[in-house]
Amino acid sequence: MVVVAAHGRNGVASDILRLASQVDLPDVAWIAPQAAGRSWWPEIFLAPLALNEPGLSSALKRISTIAAGLLARGFTSDQIVLTGFSQGACLMLEHIARHPQPWRGVVAMSGGLLGSGEGDGGPYSALHGHAEKAFTYPGHLARMPVHLGCHEGDPVIPAARVRSSARVLGGMGADVTLEMSPGKMHGIRPDDIAALRRLLAGG
Repeated sequence: MVVVAAHGRNGVASDILRLASQVDLPDVAWIAPQAAGRSWWPEIFLAPLALNEPGLSSALKRISTIAAGLLARGFTSDQIVLTGFSQGACLMLEHIARHPQPWRGVVAMSGGLLGSGEGDGGPYSALHGHAEKAFTYPGHLARMPVHLGCHEGDPVIPAARVRSSARVLGGMGADVTLEMSPGKMHGIRPDDIAALRRLLAGG
């Protein structure tokens, strides 16, 4: 098994690699790319998509290149798990929505979709004063396990976007698990680590 793990905004690869010791499973390789400038794109994920280019496209291409390299080295898609925290979680969710493949699964820790385009309507308080996005993705996720975990009052990732991401990915055929915890933390929940461990262990 191999985990491709993406760190959060202003983070470094070693941050997300701490998950390896917390998951504590043998025979699991970990790959954690480092974002240039410590962030995958410049603005928050709720911002208009154009403001996060070319960073967003570059980050998506980076994950696609890593995945293609693993497949070329003989890994099957069922041996590859994608995970990330915060901005890294947003990156992994957007990657599977735009480039669906039958990965073993995704564990998104405090993240949501960026969207396929700009939506209609004005800013919403539930989205921290940002407008909603359009979520039009043509692919199908074929019952791929997708775990989304977040805190209800997360100051960075609005619960409303996490829930809409769960609906969108479920509509694309993913087997979605959504877990929202009380509180206003922005961090990795123990239940998210447990979900990653189960996915890697085949449970």
